[in-house]
Amino acid sequence: MLEIPEAYTIAQQLNEVAKGKVIERVLVDNDSHKFAFFEGEPETYDSKLAGKVWGEATSHGGLIEAEIGEFKLSFAEGVNIRFLEAGKPAPKKCVLQIEFSDGTSIVCTVQMYGCIRLLLEGESDNFYYLVQKEKPSPLTDEFSRAYFQGIVDDAKPTLSAKGLLTTEQRIPGLGNGVNHDILYNARIHPKKKVSTMTKEQVDDLFASVKTTLAEMVAGGGRDTDKDLFGEPGRYQTILSSKTVKAPCPTCGGALDRKAYLGGNIYYCSRCQDE
Repeated sequence: MLEIPEAYTIAQQLNEVAKGKVIERVLVDNDSHKFAFFEGEPETYDSKLAGKVWGEATSHGGLIEAEIGEFKLSFAEGVNIRFLEAGKPAPKKCVLQIEFSDGTSIVCTVQMYGCIRLLLEGESDNFYYLVQKEKPSPLTDEFSRAYFQGIVDDAKPTLSAKGLLTTEQRIPGLGNGVNHDILYNARIHPKKKVSTMTKEQVDDLFASVKTTLAEMVAGGGRDTDKDLFGEPGRYQTILSSKTVKAPCPTCGGALDRKAYLGGNIYYCSRCQDE
């Protein structure tokens, strides 16, 4: 799933390889994956975009959006975006292919579920789209300690640390994938209740959100996910399916994995306070 580090990385890569290119044609297959959702009448994508220039791409939480003429083309959730050199075939079950006049193309597949939108500015009323555009990213100064305190204050006291970070779009683009290392670096257990957090722990959690995500972005994304060219990120995850059998890098003890809140949590019961 697209989360903050990968969305940011891929948006920057799109600006390097696609910005300024003329779109030759657009192919849409909205039948190959039943959980590939489209907005903006996919049968009209080609007529709307052919001949237009691919513009600036930006990321908003876990959303990637490109300006193409008067339109905004956005990718969210489990949309995998790849750049293909001229002559390279599109992958099987490709739901969207944008071919440029130089023979290169942008192709999209979907993992689990994903959404692609081609709309005019202000045309969408989708909550998940709008909240990602409206709320500040932890990568910006607008996401301040005071702003984070507001998130904490608005949460139910019984909410867990994982729930605080990953549910109800409190911090768009911060999902279960990046959550593990953020909580580990803050030394907070995923199940720890908000009501039991001290001010110092909230300080540590805020700092970890900012610094851990910045490190992931600096590494071009996580080693558990791939970039625009299909390459894994250079940020080596501390806690993930890749490391669960390794010892805790701090105490040397065994790491734990459990199902919780709709996904697995990875943690060290010695180092993370519950």
